[in-house]
Amino acid sequence: MLNYTWPGNVRELKHLIERCVITSPGNSLALSDKCFAMLPTASADAAMKDLQSVERDHIQEVLKQTSWKINGPGGAASILNIHPSTLRFRLKKLDIKRPS
Repeated sequence: MLNYTWPGNVRELKHLIERCVITSPGNSLALSDKCFAMLPTASADAAMKDLQSVERDHIQEVLKQTSWKINGPGGAASILNIHPSTLRFRLKKLDIKRPS
């Protein structure tokens, strides 16, 4: 608990303690790893990104999962819930190219 910066101050600490009370077995409070699992950790990926970078990363991840299938059932457009032509436009706008 001491290593966390507590950006939410008292309210965030209160929620953590409530979570620990709810998940603790028996009559005593147990501070388990489950209580702290929901706290964000500082990492290189946690750095603030602009919306365009987040969108690019998300689209690339979905395309990777679908083996770059854009149309049809199980395609990236259906997973992203957008029209295939909209996805193609965003690929061009964000300069996303299929790896060779």
